[in-house]
Amino acid sequence: MRYLFLFLFTFISLPAYALAPVQEVTSDKGIKAWLIEDHTNPIVALRFSFKGGAALDPTGKEGLARLASATMDEGAGEWSSQAFQSRLDDLSTTLRFEAGMDSFSGRVLTLRDNLDASADMLRAALLSPRFDTEPVERIRSQILADLRQREEDPNTLAALSLYKSVFGDHPYARGSRGTLDGVKNITRDDLVRFTKDRLGKDNLMVGVSGDITPDELKGLLDRIFSDLPETAAASDLPNVIPTFDTAVQVIDKAIPQSSILLAQSGIDRHDPDFYATYVLNYILGGGSFASRLYEEVREKRGLVYSVYSYLMDYDKAHLWLIGAGTQNARVQETLDVIATEWAKAKKEGVTREEVENAKTYLTGSFALRFNSSDTIAAILLNMQQDDLPIDFLETRNQQVEAVSFEDVNRVAQKLLTPDKLVRVVVGQPEGLK
Repeated sequence: MRYLFLFLFTFISLPAYALAPVQEVTSDKGIKAWLIEDHTNPIVALRFSFKGGAALDPTGKEGLARLASATMDEGAGEWSSQAFQSRLDDLSTTLRFEAGMDSFSGRVLTLRDNLDASADMLRAALLSPRFDTEPVERIRSQILADLRQREEDPNTLAALSLYKSVFGDHPYARGSRGTLDGVKNITRDDLVRFTKDRLGKDNLMVGVSGDITPDELKGLLDRIFSDLPETAAASDLPNVIPTFDTAVQVIDKAIPQSSILLAQSGIDRHDPDFYATYVLNYILGGGSFASRLYEEVREKRGLVYSVYSYLMDYDKAHLWLIGAGTQNARVQETLDVIATEWAKAKKEGVTREEVENAKTYLTGSFALRFNSSDTIAAILLNMQQDDLPIDFLETRNQQVEAVSFEDVNRVAQKLLTPDKLVRVVVGQPEGLK
């Protein structure tokens, strides 16, 4: 019954126009967080992250951040693995960690009445995770099984091959999930050292939403985070200049449908042309059923079930990715149509109607993102990770609306590189040029 109660109140819609303003809260001990108060339901959601993720895993220990994220809540302080999970269950609390490429993050979602007890659980997981042998080996086995399964997954193979081609020897080429050998090599000492070295107050960001006041949040922040190390170990990643090899890379795999992934250079989140590129991507492949690629590749020719594009932004690199899947006999045709549409947009541009339709969708759908306290806390955290201003939620749609027809076509001509697309195919494509 407690879980039903939590679920119902977590997913009640919260339209963007109804949101309280974002407040920056600083605790007595200097911990900062961004907060949106919402006292309509007795729920508090807290999201946090530390700069530096799986890309910082040591060579030979690839998967360290992932294994740490999966075991820090498997026993901490006085609680064994089973006791820790049972305690969370009793509190109707969700507590999770996650390792991304450039960040190590976590979340707590709980009832207001259980907030202090849940905070103590998170504090223990951050400061004194046990890393007992049984849960670590159990989770390690699960991760290894997942990695072996992903070795057979065409989409994973395509992504890893493309990253290797584009990023070379840079840590981004490894992906964020680790490797079989790397995960096997990780020791308990590695996990302990990870929490001591990588989780510092100087690289901490926090987003909170729900039934909590700024004064209450100050105490909560100190309760959870104040005893973390003042500074994390130095974690600067090397810069990377992506390379784009235009020869089609084929990974032979006996499957009836090939997985296709293409990439070109992307754009920094803070580039003045970001929003024009964002609108352009929606028109080309980000708009699902409304995109040019969907219309030309799927609707007119029936080549694929789905085709899409998106902008990927890492701290040190930016890509524009295109994905599709098609029958082996139609791979070349699919690649040709995608390249043709990329070239057409560069040479001829897009229409005013396409730009206006894209802007209408991108602004109108923005409010739909604010559908739970947990999601709002995640958005507040993402804003800080992307170094966006605190009034971003109020100004975001204005920035999209300010994009002109001329802006989009200028960006299309400037950024699109149809002759420099990296192309990876996993399958047994027939008749490739």
